[in-house]
Amino acid sequence: MGPFLHIGLDWLNTADLTGTNISGERITIQGRVLDADGNPVPDALIEIWQADEQGQYYAGGTGTEKSTTTSFRGFGRAPTGDDGTFRFVTIKPGRVPAPDGTLQAPHIVVTIFMRGLLKHLISRIYFPDEPANADDMVLKLVPVERQHTLIARRVEAGESTLTWNVVLQGVDETVFFGV
Repeated sequence: MGPFLHIGLDWLNTADLTGTNISGERITIQGRVLDADGNPVPDALIEIWQADEQGQYYAGGTGTEKSTTTSFRGFGRAPTGDDGTFRFVTIKPGRVPAPDGTLQAPHIVVTIFMRGLLKHLISRIYFPDEPANADDMVLKLVPVERQHTLIARRVEAGESTLTWNVVLQGVDETVFFGV
């Protein structure tokens, strides 16, 4: 991404996706981006895209043709701090249809941009203790021993703060999907 990340993109940063008219279970997702040696990556950019609590994606626009779509934009962007940390406040998304017509487990799509990458990385965040994870068509494609890299952890039982780290290489490397 280089030194130009902050010059042209800061105005697009949105770490809080909630608002006064947004319904749904509010959650905080926090984490770190770590390199192969476990060192923080201080200049990454994390983008998230998700559905609302009903499983609808924002379609934009106004008027009656969009009256059944959500007003929840579902898009967030946050740079990592000097210690590789990022944080989003959002809502837990609902289930969305898969290409085969089944429902996917609630998830958030994540895109990672950073220095040294010629192409961005794409991953997903799934939710802990979510019964639908067992039937999610994408999660089932991931080897069982690597699925934990896609599932956030609760900071404390019953709390709405989740931790999900991006590990770029090595042990516990996050699963990334090709585009």
